[in-house]
Formats: sequence, structure tokens, C-alpha cells
Amino acid sequence: MGLHDFTIYDVISRNAVLHADRDALVYGDVRMTFRDYKIKCDRCAAGLVEQGIQLGDRIAVVAHNSDYFMILYGAAAKIGAIVVPVNWRFQCSEISHILKDCTPKALFAGSEYLNAAAEAAENVASIEMWYAMSAQSDLPSFQPFETLYRKKGADTTYDIPAEAGYVIIHTAAVEGTPRGALLSQGNVIATNIQILAQERMGEDACHLCILPLFHIAALSTSMAILHGGAKNVIVDRFDPALALRLIEAERVTTFGSFAPILKMLIDAHKETPCDLSSLRSIGGLEDPESVRTILTLAPHAVFYSGYAQTEAIPVTGGNAADRPGSAGKPALLARVSLFDDYDNEVPLGEPGEICVQSPSVFQGYWNMEEATAYTFRNGWHHTGDIGRFDEEGYLWYVKRKAQKELIKPGGENVYPAEVEKAILSHDGIEDVCVIGVPDETWGEAIKAVCVPKAGADLSPQELIDYVTTKIARYKKPKYVLFVERLPRTTEGDIDRAQVKIDHGGKY
Repeated sequence: MGLHDFTIYDVISRNAVLHADRDALVYGDVRMTFRDYKIKCDRCAAGLVEQGIQLGDRIAVVAHNSDYFMILYGAAAKIGAIVVPVNWRFQCSEISHILKDCTPKALFAGSEYLNAAAEAAENVASIEMWYAMSAQSDLPSFQPFETLYRKKGADTTYDIPAEAGYVIIHTAAVEGTPRGALLSQGNVIATNIQILAQERMGEDACHLCILPLFHIAALSTSMAILHGGAKNVIVDRFDPALALRLIEAERVTTFGSFAPILKMLIDAHKETPCDLSSLRSIGGLEDPESVRTILTLAPHAVFYSGYAQTEAIPVTGGNAADRPGSAGKPALLARVSLFDDYDNEVPLGEPGEICVQSPSVFQGYWNMEEATAYTFRNGWHHTGDIGRFDEEGYLWYVKRKAQKELIKPGGENVYPAEVEKAILSHDGIEDVCVIGVPDETWGEAIKAVCVPKAGADLSPQELIDYVTTKIARYKKPKYVLFVERLPRTTEGDIDRAQVKIDHGGKY
């Protein structure tokens, strides 16, 4: 570790001294102090090293949130291993792609995903060790998590630089295949500082982790809370009634949200009211009516919105009420500029591609040097999104660049190309264009406008069911429309803009 390095494990060690007897993690009946958390991270790290995990080795995880998940993140930080958290909604083929892409040496799976993980890993020769994210394992090939713990070697120190890779999160598939975004420990530290500052969180904060830990939103907030010496309350999956009870019982101050989480909390609160007065900040993407309602139930809370990506979080942000509809102002450690297609900075008020320089910007796409170089051209991270700045420095999101068309159902990123690829694999489909349409519950829904092959006998529901066998269920079309032909540009490409005009109305 160099003179100027500071890592996630430094955070864990610092907390074990400064906040030794305070709660670090709560998960079900498990309540863990900062001292205990460090001990478990140390013993888990010792076990990983004994099993052959070294600096830069990948550890894949297919599991719901748990105390074990957070311990694994801490242990990996100590020894410089890279965690690959896999979206448990993925189909087996998608999980297999990620495993082959990242070649992990260890695979961890939750009890619900042991069989799926084993099947996905059948042809991944790099995997040498298999562990269940539970106290027991129903498959002999997966050892229970706690069998990793070792006292011998737990006190060993490791020289891990801040630029060491820490996590690979696979973002949505721009060209039909997910891309792994590599974040370093230094990236996460920089993100922590900005989140703590933006939401004014200190040692008395308490985060209810209801978003999945494979998602950058959950990981970044959990790590920021850890960095601040505050408490993380972990739930395996979102349950509105349980969330309300925990907010009251643990005096939760913050949580992250994507539609329709707030609406579900509001509905559950009508059934069984709980005290939400401890809440001070809520962050995410939600519909304005749900935000207004939750703030009446939590009178001391502020709703924070902003702009960010897995590759760069945060970019902008702030109190959503300061400039409703905007994405806030540039984050504490971010330089944000807008460029045209020729990489010239655009005049104030004009739309341009959102580009950022920040210590939070990721290290690059795993095994994709060309894509990384293009994204980082001219020394800026090019987000692929269009925005504009107003006179007071607020960023306004305009749209996605055409080549990076994106649909966001319930906060998840879905690229049309991936859905189109799955649909075109059906032998009854000749052509397809996938677009996003407004959706009251999820914010946006997926619609597939398809040209069937001559003589094909296929219903919309049959095609939807087929797609769910190829990709994660949240990527499936909610609507399927069969047409005789799709509009084309003069170059012969599908005219996506015209498809949106013709078929992208409100549903």
C-alpha cells in the first residue's frame, strides 16, 4: 500500500477501532458490531487466501442480500480480490456468459440458486471452489459459507493499492452482450465521500438496504454508510411490510428506491401505519406523486435525485425539490461537460453528450479494450446520454444517444439490442424493433414491434414466453405488436425514431 492509498479494508479497520461496539450490520436475527465485522472479514479473507485466492482473482456471487454478502465484500477488499455480483434474475445462459467472461476462481451461490449456478458454471474451467451463501448447503459440491473462516492467517496484512480492481458489475447489453464495468477500491472510496457529503450523512445514519447488492445503487450506498461508521440494515429482498417495520424499529434514516418501491411502501403503510419520522433522505428514480406522498409520511426526509451510471456514480445530484425535473448539479468530485458529436463543448443551454472526469469513473470494460478506449476518448468518460445545463448549473436529462438506446423498467437498464437478439432467435420472426413506452407502475415498459415470417402462427404471449427462456424476465416485452413491415432509413436501417412515433404512445 502506497503513501497515498486508502482502501475499503482501511475503512473496515478504522471502524473497528473508532466504533468497535456499535452496530455495523443487521440482518434478520444477526446483529454485528464493527469489531465483529472486521473479525469475520479477516477470517473469511484468511480462508480465501488458503484456498488460493490472490490479488486480482475474481469471485462470482449469485445470491440475495445477506450478512455473508457484506462479509465477502470486506474480505475481498482486504486481499485485493474482485467481486463479480451476478444479477440473480438472469437466465442460466446469461449467468454462464458472465462467468466465462470474468473467469472467476470461486463461485458463491445463494440456496435458491445452487442448481442454476452449477448449471451455468458447467463449462467454466476457471472455477476451483464452490460455496453456498448460507450456513448449510443442499448440494455437496457447494461448501457452507462459514467453512471458509480461518483464525490462522486472519491477522496477516496485505499490500493492496487503491487502484486495485474491486468489483465487476455487468451493465446492460448495448450490442446484445452485457459488458463488465470494473471499479477499483479507489473508485468506491471516492463515491462514498460524495454520497456522504451530498446526503449529509454521519455516524448516526442508518441505511435500509432493500435494493439488490448486485446493483451499483445498493452497493454504493451500503459502502458509503460503512465508510461513515454508520449502520446497514440488510434485507434479502424487498418486502414493503417488513421494510416499514424495520424503518420504525431500527430508526432508519435513508434508503434507495426505484419505481414502484415507494408506491408499494405507501400502500403497505395504509394497511399498517408505521413511524417513519426517522427518515432523513431517500434517493432514486420515482414518480413525482409517490415522492410527494412519502414525504408527507416522513416529514423530516428529503428526496435526492441525480444522474449516474454504474461506470460513474455520482455524476450530478441534489435535493429534487430545488429544481424539480432536473438531475441536480455536478457532484462534489466530478467535472461534467457536454460535447457534440465532434467532441466540441456545446454552448450553455444547448444539448450535448454528458461527459465526466472524476475519481469515481470506472477503470474500463472487462476484456473490452476497444470499447473502453472509445468510451474514454479525449480524456473524458462518454456516458452516451444527452443533457443540457441551465444558467444555474442544473443538468437536465434529454435523451439517450441513438447508438445507446436504453429502456429503464423499474430502474433496471435494458438495451433494445439484447431483447431484439433474443426475439430474432425465434424461427417465426423476420424483423423486430424494441422500444420503451410509458408505464404507470414501472416508469417505462418494453414494447416489441415485430414482423413475423410468412406463414408463422405465433401469438404475442407465446413470443413473450419464449423471450423469458432466453434472457432475464425483467427484459421481456410487456407488449408485442405484429406488423407487416418496419420503416427504414435511406441507409436501409430500421428507423427507430419513426417506430416510436408510430407505436410508442402511452399504454
